[in-house]
Amino acid sequence: MHWIYLGAAVIFEVAVALAAGNAKGFSHLGWTAATLVCGAIATVFLSFALLTFDVGVGYAMWTSIAGVGIAVLGAVFFGQRLGLRKIAGIALVIGGVVGLRLSGAA
Repeated sequence: MHWIYLGAAVIFEVAVALAAGNAKGFSHLGWTAATLVCGAIATVFLSFALLTFDVGVGYAMWTSIAGVGIAVLGAVFFGQRLGLRKIAGIALVIGGVVGLRLSGAA
């Protein structure tokens, strides 16, 4: 169940980033509300996941997986460039998450 909680936390964290990008410095009320609500929900799911994961490992996986998701979605939906260096960085992040998982983290 902790993986489901972590997955939900990642999804809502990605939603936070996308909503915050559209909030334009919190000048658009609807996007601002979406940012805050999604952030709260992401934190709740992360807290449930951290009942099983070590805090450092769970938080690192949450932020890393969400960061990769945001980078990929930024390229797909917003035309942001994914050059070779960014792709290499994403690969390193994924490798780090796999390494954390293999270290016995939940």
